[in-house]
Amino acid sequence: MNNPYLLLTPGPLSTSKTVRESMLKDWCTWDKDYNAIVQDIRNRLTALAAPGSEEYTAVLMQGSGTFSVESVISSVIPKEKGKLLVACNGAYGERIAEMADILEIPTIIKRTDEQSVLDIESIQEILESHKDLTHLAVVHCETTTGMLNPIEDICRLAKKHGLITIVDAMSSFGGIPIDVSALKIDYMISSANKCIQGVPGFGFIIAKKEELAKCKGNARSLSLDLYDQFETMEKHEGKWRFTSPTHVVRAFFQALNELEEEGGVLARYERYKENQRRLVDGMQKMGFAALLNHENQSPIITAFMYPKDTSFTFAGFYEALKQKGFVIYPGKISKLDTFRIGNIGEVYPNDIDQLLAAIKETSSEEAVKL
Repeated sequence: MNNPYLLLTPGPLSTSKTVRESMLKDWCTWDKDYNAIVQDIRNRLTALAAPGSEEYTAVLMQGSGTFSVESVISSVIPKEKGKLLVACNGAYGERIAEMADILEIPTIIKRTDEQSVLDIESIQEILESHKDLTHLAVVHCETTTGMLNPIEDICRLAKKHGLITIVDAMSSFGGIPIDVSALKIDYMISSANKCIQGVPGFGFIIAKKEELAKCKGNARSLSLDLYDQFETMEKHEGKWRFTSPTHVVRAFFQALNELEEEGGVLARYERYKENQRRLVDGMQKMGFAALLNHENQSPIITAFMYPKDTSFTFAGFYEALKQKGFVIYPGKISKLDTFRIGNIGEVYPNDIDQLLAAIKETSSEEAVKL
């Protein structure tokens, strides 16, 4: 890899040498060859998300994935009579709720415990008792814990009540099969540096054209105006409104090629699942308990509870593994001490085996007593 360590995180993540090498050339944002790459990316993303459908388009947005989430929240909910329901069981659902609060969007937050899957019955009760709700937002893979939420049931329920659906698929799209059209999702959001295995710098929104057309003039932000970004890309065939991250875009183009070479989303999903299975099996043999039950666990990232030995410190554990070539992630859950290990990126079962060997070795060292 020519890197000092392997990133076992939910993104940024370890990328291939060829993805990194694709950034060695400079590009002009006005050049037709560069803009043709942008258009090809948009078309391929739409085909991945909604195969065979003409109802959707892809809009790219500068910044981290959070910028793209905020571009949707700030652009698609009407300034008058718009009301949002956020179904939340982790930090990223809470972030959507915080955005809505700052934007002064009327919002109801349905919180479920971080260790529990979103409760369909309680969401239904809210929808039945608040007829003025217009939009529902939900996180597919809540990387606070690695929880995989039932977006199929939630989106079906939201549509039954006539709501516009917003799905944060930041860490799942490209690594877990999602048919946006079949689920009737109106806006799905993800990022370049997640399961497509590109590098950080932009996010993207898969949007239903019919709904996107209603957002003209509705944005609460200049730079995050989703409709204006879409309109500019359409009229100028791949041109972004403001300076685009050219090197990142080129890296993403290469990453899309490599996704196809691997066999597409389903093949990548199987690799991630095998990574996660080996990880949990190996960790449990060493006494590390996974936070979530298997049926609620995504193949994206896994949270583990601290061992009962009081001498354990995450800082010591982290540094010891880093010295052995692996970088893991701290916990984010509010009630328990956890750490997390990602299963995505340019990471293969053999890498997981090597990680487990490093953890076993680290566990026996004086620096980190377990």
